[in-house]
Amino acid sequence: MAVLFDPEPERWGLRGDPHLWRAMRAHLSHTEVPPSYDEATALLLATFDELTALDRAEAETSAVYREQYAHGGMSSGMIHLDTWRTSLLPLLAERARALTGE
Repeated sequence: MAVLFDPEPERWGLRGDPHLWRAMRAHLSHTEVPPSYDEATALLLATFDELTALDRAEAETSAVYREQYAHGGMSSGMIHLDTWRTSLLPLLAERARALTGE
């Protein structure tokens, strides 16, 4: 699954986003891309939920703070959920679609 994370996006929402991206890549580094698009996207979403310690479906806020992604700067540790919902997770899903051929 790590192949889905390269190259990194050029734009992020908040300073914690690239650290979460890299944490997801590391978390999935020894996992093969599942054979189906649905399985791959389910795995991506579950990993996101696990590493952010939240349920996307219930999260009504646009950003959350997670100390493990704080590495300095004004919005350090902040994860911009709107960017993940509208840009970053769809990007990963499209890369998975390309690999699964669906």
